[in-house]
Amino acid sequence: MSALVLHAFILLLFADLQGVCGQQAFRTEPRNLTVRTGATALLKCEVLRASGSVQWVKDGLLLGPQRSLPGHPRYSMTGDQDRGQYHLQIEDVRLEDDSPYECQVGRSKTSRPIVSRTVWLNVQIPPAEPYFEWDAGKPWVEGEEYTVTCIAPDAKPAADVLIYKDGDELTDIESFTESGSEDKLQNTHAEVKVRAQRLDNGRPLVCRVKNPAISRALETKVVMNIYFPPQAPVIEGLRSQEVKAGTSLRLVCLSYGGNPLATLHWTKNGEVLSTNWEVDVVSQKASSGLNMQVQPEDNGAVLCCESVNQVSRSPQSITRTLTVLFEPAEVTLLGSFEAVEGNQVTLCCHTSSSNPPVHIRWWLGFKELNNATVTISEGENGGMMTMSNLTYTVSREENSLPLTCEAFNRGTRYSSIKSQPLSVYYPPQKVWLDAPPEGTLLRSGTTVRLVCFSSGGNPTGRLTWMKNNKTVQVPSKHVESERGVSREFLLTLQPSDNLATYRCDATNEAKEIRSAQIKLLVQFPAVSVKILVKQKELRAGRSLSLDCLAGSSNPKANISWSLGSTRLNGVEQAPKRAEFGGLSVSSKLTLPLGSEHHGKRVSCQAFSSLLSEGVNTFYVLNVLFPPEFAEDQPSEVQIVEDDTATLPIMVSANPEDFTCEWLFHGEKVVKDRDHRYHFPEGWALEIWNVTRRDAGNYRVECSNAEGKRSSIIKLDVQYSPTVKMKTDPVFVNVGDTADLMCEADANPITPGMFSWKWMGEGEVEELGEQSEDGATGLLTLYEVTRAQAGPYQCTADNEIAPPGSVVGQLVVRFAPELQKGPQWRKVASRGDGSTDVDVLCQAEGVPRVTFTWAKNRVPLDFPNPRYLERTVREGAIHTSTLTVVNVSAALDYAIFTCTARNSQGEDNLDIQLLSTSYPDPPSDLKLLSVASDSVTLEWMPGFDGGLIQNFRVRYQWAESASYLYVDVFPPRSTVYTVTGLKPVTAYNFSVNAINSMGESSYADNGAKLTVTTLDVEPDPGGEAGGGAPDGAGKDAGVPLYAVAVLVGGLLLLLNAVGFFLFIRRWRRRKKKGKGRGLKEGADGISEEKKSESEGSSVSSSSRYASRERINASAQRTLLIDTSSDPDSSGSAYESYGGKSSHYYYPTEAYSPALYPHPESPEEPGSRYGLNPLSHEYEEVRDWRTYDDLQASTLPPATVQSRTSLPAYEVGWRGASDLDPTSSVYNSTAYRRRKDSDLPFELRGELV
Repeated sequence: MSALVLHAFILLLFADLQGVCGQQAFRTEPRNLTVRTGATALLKCEVLRASGSVQWVKDGLLLGPQRSLPGHPRYSMTGDQDRGQYHLQIEDVRLEDDSPYECQVGRSKTSRPIVSRTVWLNVQIPPAEPYFEWDAGKPWVEGEEYTVTCIAPDAKPAADVLIYKDGDELTDIESFTESGSEDKLQNTHAEVKVRAQRLDNGRPLVCRVKNPAISRALETKVVMNIYFPPQAPVIEGLRSQEVKAGTSLRLVCLSYGGNPLATLHWTKNGEVLSTNWEVDVVSQKASSGLNMQVQPEDNGAVLCCESVNQVSRSPQSITRTLTVLFEPAEVTLLGSFEAVEGNQVTLCCHTSSSNPPVHIRWWLGFKELNNATVTISEGENGGMMTMSNLTYTVSREENSLPLTCEAFNRGTRYSSIKSQPLSVYYPPQKVWLDAPPEGTLLRSGTTVRLVCFSSGGNPTGRLTWMKNNKTVQVPSKHVESERGVSREFLLTLQPSDNLATYRCDATNEAKEIRSAQIKLLVQFPAVSVKILVKQKELRAGRSLSLDCLAGSSNPKANISWSLGSTRLNGVEQAPKRAEFGGLSVSSKLTLPLGSEHHGKRVSCQAFSSLLSEGVNTFYVLNVLFPPEFAEDQPSEVQIVEDDTATLPIMVSANPEDFTCEWLFHGEKVVKDRDHRYHFPEGWALEIWNVTRRDAGNYRVECSNAEGKRSSIIKLDVQYSPTVKMKTDPVFVNVGDTADLMCEADANPITPGMFSWKWMGEGEVEELGEQSEDGATGLLTLYEVTRAQAGPYQCTADNEIAPPGSVVGQLVVRFAPELQKGPQWRKVASRGDGSTDVDVLCQAEGVPRVTFTWAKNRVPLDFPNPRYLERTVREGAIHTSTLTVVNVSAALDYAIFTCTARNSQGEDNLDIQLLSTSYPDPPSDLKLLSVASDSVTLEWMPGFDGGLIQNFRVRYQWAESASYLYVDVFPPRSTVYTVTGLKPVTAYNFSVNAINSMGESSYADNGAKLTVTTLDVEPDPGGEAGGGAPDGAGKDAGVPLYAVAVLVGGLLLLLNAVGFFLFIRRWRRRKKKGKGRGLKEGADGISEEKKSESEGSSVSSSSRYASRERINASAQRTLLIDTSSDPDSSGSAYESYGGKSSHYYYPTEAYSPALYPHPESPEEPGSRYGLNPLSHEYEEVRDWRTYDDLQASTLPPATVQSRTSLPAYEVGWRGASDLDPTSSVYNSTAYRRRKDSDLPFELRGELV
């Protein structure tokens, strides 16, 4: 902006310097303009001869030469430009447009610049909504002066403010202005002082605001709320100040006016009765109702109603005093209404407080008595009390007349009477008795009836019985009759009644007594018996003196003594006079004491023969004696071990405060010594968890102040047997007699407690001869055989659980017996000096067997490093392994003789070491089972030629053109089931062995085993075969070759999937198998021989000599080639060392692609080199779960390769580790790549 101003100044200066002709000039210059906000302003500017550019300047800012004035949307230049009109038009004028403006014409070539005068655009702004500045929530109080301020905000120019009260303009307004919310705006403040008056309450206070920008004044108003006190209250509803008690009053207190309306409350005698009120805004009044039940207590009460509001200086009130008329609450008649004839009665009748007082009158019957005195006094609640006193002399004739007091209140018309009958007393006239005649003898304990009668008197007489001038309480009641009254006395005679006088007195309120009496004679036994003892303490062995004193009796009594049921004789003394007119007697007794007398009673009886009645008493003997054990005190206690034993004490003593002490083996038995000792009750001994060590004699010693005694109790602890063998093991030679003895530690030892049991495998027909001698059991075996060797269990049972058992071994000594089957007689090796071979010799014998070896009958020199021998023993089985290092055909192909010997004898075996070859034929082919579509076969394997051998079954039937072959699975199994056969068809079966070098002839010199399959069992639900007629499906059925193609394709697909999984799994497990050792130490050979059969090994099915069926065919996981698989060390097909691992083939992963293939018959003796690709074998179709492959322990192999003894690894091997010479499953010979680093000179001599 400053740059534009400078530019304009330079133009003007330049124009002044040059001077022009035809100068441009203003025809019309702009003038000051006032306009309201929102309107359109027009500043006129007309230029004559305009040759320069015309621009407007706002507050020093050039708006631009263009007529549209870009950047200023509300600004534009209007008018006819040809006529030089450059008017500035501003639309929607705002406060920001309030500024100075100039019209400027720029320099041209012919004229200098010109500038108009500065004009102002005055923008008028109307005020915002006016408002009062005061506390609208706080009311005004009448008479107070308040300052009211009205503000007209944000106006230009400042607004004028006027204030009106109820239409009247207020003067004395003081106004001033302040800056508004924006520049150039002003707030107008108008203040006025207003004094509050009650007439202004609810009237408006108006603020009116004007300025030039508005055509109509703006207003705001407030309503004045002025507080002022109410008028004095008034009471309505009380006609008279005298009110009768019990009246219900309805009073209303009214108060008019006031802002706010008055609050009202009632009080009575200064106590608040009600604080509830109502207001009526329309009628401008407050009211409070009072419902009041008038009571006597309200007499003289002052009722007050008060009204007040927030601005009352003090409450305004109105009062009323009540006068209550009430009756006396009660009329009371006092005094005695009973008197003896001729005496006076004094009575009083008075009333409680009443208003007004009452009047009292007296009546006796129907006669008014006027000799009464009246007294009036102040009473409660402002009333008066009236009292009247009467004195009157009575006569017998006035008895039972009513005596009445009458009270009357004139004010309330109230009347009340109180009345009581008058009783006049006079004495009875006559008294007599109904009783036994005088002098009659009576007996104590009997009941005598005495009756007293009385007649006359008012009231009737009260009868009282007296004995010897003392009152006797009689339970019977008075019985009244027309003649008078009677009272019965039923007297149970006592000794005290002898010579006693009984009198009956009759009396009443007249206080004169009439009487009658009788004297009784009574016989009675002794009134008491008492025993006197002179000694203070009684002890066993001393004598006791007793005195028995009998009390008074009539007639005299006789004294007798007894001890329990035993009568004693005492000395009777002379009688004496005693009470009740009787005689007293006494007797003396002397008694020697013993412990048996303790607690017994000594009785004394005083008996009257005339009365046939006696009285007795007793004295309990407290005899002091030392502890004594009872006769039934147990001398022995039996208990089972581990139970709780209780040794009781049955002892008596006096004093009973005695102590007992237990002794065992001379030592005190205390709980601190053994926590199992307890003393639960008394001095009994309780032993928890009794053991046999607790058995023995226990002495108990008890003592008190009188002495000490002791007793012995035997504790017999019974326990179950503990058995041990007297000799273990027991050695015996075959054919001798063996004695097995076991000894039992038990209590009790019972006959027949020993029994024997064979604990070995199988069963024995006769166990032997069993006998026993006390705690020893004996089993005798005559002519012992090897089958009787083994464990025998001796059990002892004495009927205390649990029985004891021990197992002893019977060892039967016998000479060694070597394994001599075909697989033990040959060992094969390549003989090229690069491999080791193990020659195994196994013997069974007892005792320990030792081995010696010879080569071609010459004893071997074991210091030679090429021959190593190690013997392993497992029970009676001894295995000697001769390892030939780096087998040389020239040096080591020979006959090795193994000799086994012990103390019982010796045995030997020749084993031939020869070169690897094809296997020997199997033998003993036989049938195990047959079904309609399958046959199960078993055979004995022959020598495997030093390599892994498999078996193949060949079969044919009469209609077949050639043989069918099937490889046995699992490989090397000697039991196999041929499936897919026709029912009721004769088949010829044979089997041969195959290894990597060739195959053997067929078993049993080519003999054929002929088996006929069974017929198909009929279907219980219908005919076999589905009931279709012959030939019904010839045309519609699927061709057989199509079925074969489909099945074959499916099997090829499964085989590919299985191979893919095999390769994948093998690669994973190969990584895990790296780093494992190639050899194990010599100590691992014996363990591996149990699970591996390498070289000349038997089939994995069973031991060679065993006929046990094991086609177990792998129910779980198939261990393919347990010991002679292609990867096992020294295994089939000439292993050359390297890493090795056992790997497992799950049955579900085995899918060989083998199909039946016809072939011409072979000659029985012919042998062929094995070409795995020359045959396609029958598909193994039966994939049902196999039986246990390892039903029995594998026999040790005759030969084992020494190249490596691998640790067990599970994994698959790929082509990098295996060099297949054929691709047929399990008939392929795998050769390991030769990786031995053994120097040539250590590999033996090659020929």
